Amino acid sequence: MSMGTLLLWPTTALLGFLLSTAVVVLLGSSSTARYEFERNGARTAEAAIARSMSNHPAGRRVAGGTPAGGGAEAQARPQAVAVAERPEPAPAPAAPTWWLVGENAEVLSGPFDDRLDADWALLDSDVPAVAVFGARRADGTVAPRPTPEDRAWLTELGDQLDRLPEDWDALLSDTDPLTTLVVEIASALLEAGLPLYDAAQETPSGGVWLAPDTSNCSVLVSWRTHSRMSAQGSRGPEAESAVLELMNATVADVLAQLGFVVQVTGPVGCSMVTALR
Repeated sequence: MSMGTLLLWPTTALLGFLLSTAVVVLLGSSSTARYEFERNGARTAEAAIARSMSNHPAGRRVAGGTPAGGGAEAQARPQAVAVAERPEPAPAPAAPTWWLVGENAEVLSGPFDDRLDADWALLDSDVPAVAVFGARRADGTVAPRPTPEDRAWLTELGDQLDRLPEDWDALLSDTDPLTTLVVEIASALLEAGLPLYDAAQETPSGGVWLAPDTSNCSVLVSWRTHSRMSAQGSRGPEAESAVLELMNATVADVLAQLGFVVQVTGPVGCSMVTALR
């Protein structure tokens, strides 16, 4: 191997090293120049923003959002927070119950669970008082309310009035005097345990028949037997006539005892009620 060949490879390696070093230096210089350019541009932008913030109506702020010049005192100062106030709900109305009240409806004692407790308290009371079912007002008086028994009674009475014959449909009104009279009669009979006859015949049972008599401004009252006796003749006509006469007389006596003006008419004792005394 000649001397030239031996020197060729070291020379080639040296030249390659020098070329690589030159490339690295060039690339580093380019990156450094670009970095310096971008940093100078960012500083210029920050300076412009700072100048604009110094003239802002809200004032200058330092890093972290704290107003300039405030420092730690501004951070420590308590901030007022507006709290929405909700109106208190209105108190629930008191449920009706029993009370003892005086002459001016003012509460003397109570409440009581039922009428019996109120009556016992009334016996022990030394002042004039009455037992009243109602709701207590804010001024200490009692607003009367229908008792549960009254509501149940009105429901039962309404069911009885629904049994009236169709002749009453055109007469029943708040201003018709016969309406008031027939309601009073039905109420008295129901209290006595005598139901009204179902004119619609939804049930075959008997009862008291109430018919309007507009010519005399009165109510005709008569007894109706069960359909087995009246329609099927289970006991014969004589037994039916005897029962009708007896029951009509009984109904007339009951109404007279309860304060009605009663006139007996007809062969089997049908009654005509004209008024309530």
